[in-house]
Amino acid sequence: MWTVKVESDFAAAHFLTHYHGKCERLHGHNYRVVVWARGNNLTEGGMLIDFGHLKSALRTVLEKIDHTNLNDMPVFSGDPSAERIAQYIFTRMEEELPAYSVDPTLLWAVDAYETPLTMARYER
Repeated sequence: MWTVKVESDFAAAHFLTHYHGKCERLHGHNYRVVVWARGNNLTEGGMLIDFGHLKSALRTVLEKIDHTNLNDMPVFSGDPSAERIAQYIFTRMEEELPAYSVDPTLLWAVDAYETPLTMARYER
């Protein structure tokens, strides 16, 4: 089995409505996102997935949430936690990858880092 990853980042504001503490107030993060793909078969060119295609799909997904207030997006229902952000990116990546002729089932996991030391992962 082969595993590949790409990374990118975005900045966004949010607050957690069902959290009691400082994170219930509006604040922002410079998120780092790591996307993982894995599979058993390589292309004729010896690649699992073209890094450029994976990075382009991720860029397209992140453009929709970069420099936004995530609470304004109905998909997060007032609580855009790192866990829900990772799931959102994973789901959007699955939708985006076919546009790059990439099998979306190769997508394995998405890590969403709020800080260099804290992250949440959503995986298949």
